Amino acid sequence: MGNASNKQARRTHEDRPAIWVGYGKLVKLFRDNAGLTQEELAARVGYSLEHVGSVEQGRRPAKAQFTAAAERVLKAGGALEVLQEEVDLAKLPAFFRDFVLIEMEAVSRCSYDPQLVPGLLQTEDYARSVFEGRCPQLTDEAVEDNVDARLTRQKLLTKTPAAEFAFIVGETALRNPVGGPQIMGAQLQHLLEQSRLRNVEIQVMRADYGYHPGLDGPIVLVETEEHHQFGYFESQGIGHVVSDPSQVSLFGLRYGKLRSMALNIGESAAFIEELAGEL
Repeated sequence: MGNASNKQARRTHEDRPAIWVGYGKLVKLFRDNAGLTQEELAARVGYSLEHVGSVEQGRRPAKAQFTAAAERVLKAGGALEVLQEEVDLAKLPAFFRDFVLIEMEAVSRCSYDPQLVPGLLQTEDYARSVFEGRCPQLTDEAVEDNVDARLTRQKLLTKTPAAEFAFIVGETALRNPVGGPQIMGAQLQHLLEQSRLRNVEIQVMRADYGYHPGLDGPIVLVETEEHHQFGYFESQGIGHVVSDPSQVSLFGLRYGKLRSMALNIGESAAFIEELAGEL
């Protein structure tokens, strides 16, 4: 029994992303050098003792707010802040990280999402409802970490220099009241707000169109600063990055057809506004 417990403890430790463990050790080093206890650091950064202990042990990732406070209190000189992007990246599912690294270098990103509002456009409450509904269930801590990772990733929409974003969203995604009518109503209003960004276009694919290329599933197309093009698709928690030029070209052809079949930008905004008014 003791051996089994030890193995479980080691396995749990090994499952912690190395960057979280390294970040935590650095926080502890700065805290010790400052002559502070965990309790004192917790009080000064505005987090609980349990939270500080979990960060130091690499059991949970630091959020940007924690890092900013720790930098100030511990006079870390940017050593913690420079790790934040890697800490955030490690919150994402392993299969998704490679694509996110590509996505961060994007000059353009086009996607078709038939079932859910795309993650880059989700409100905090909508995202939380999505993660709370996962099967198997996530712990409360894992839900919050995933929500934080999703909201952090949304900074792509407003980065400088700006990238161009095109979203085609299935009508089914807009009519499914994820989280309930109030959360969905706020989500629809958020889509309208985001569509006013100069670098964001949102179109709606009507559910009654008939057969179209999007019925084969979601599509993401990305072009990087070096003008390399990639495709990405995901289903049932498994994602695939597509780099073969012939396959990416095929994705581009299908996406082009989808854009021509979907409601135009003005019609889409009016449609979303109408749906919001029904809730």
